[in-house]
Amino acid sequence: MNFGRLRFVAERAELGEGREVLMSVDIPETPGSFVALHEIIHPRDVTEFVYRFNGTPRAHIVISFRVEKSKAEVAEISAKLKERDMFGEDISDNELAKSHVRYLVGGRLVVPDERLFSFEFPERPGALRKFLLGLHSEWNISLWHYRNYGADVAKVLVGIQVPQSTTQAFEAFLSKLAYHYTEETDNSVFKRFLQ
Repeated sequence: MNFGRLRFVAERAELGEGREVLMSVDIPETPGSFVALHEIIHPRDVTEFVYRFNGTPRAHIVISFRVEKSKAEVAEISAKLKERDMFGEDISDNELAKSHVRYLVGGRLVVPDERLFSFEFPERPGALRKFLLGLHSEWNISLWHYRNYGADVAKVLVGIQVPQSTTQAFEAFLSKLAYHYTEETDNSVFKRFLQ
């Protein structure tokens, strides 16, 4: 069995055994909504998070996370989402979602002041939270792609709207964060497929 096949089997086993839940979540398209969503999921391990700004009042996210008691936890999470003007649907058994949609969320869109970064987050509890809580309210996440592959670092692609007037503060945030990153804003693949 090759590594690609092994990854497929491992992903399906987690979902099939109810240890991981794949959800579609709609949240308000406003700064701070990612933090609010994460507060509902936390302290569960997020294993995948996919999002692209689409210019509408609602953001559409595909997220997966580890659970202990899938049915009960999903019901609890869905209720908490509803309280925060969010809507979640368990799509763990949806074959189209598992095979294709989770990789195709988003599309092309020119987003004002958008900068794209490829980060290496330490694969440990609190790494995502540290990033989210460090963001200023005037910066908006416009793209997010993360999938846990069991390595010591997670490769996370993030688009952030950074108004010119806040560039210095943003550079200070990156320095204080101390996660390895590469700015991809001028990458030809980003310009061709995501802008």
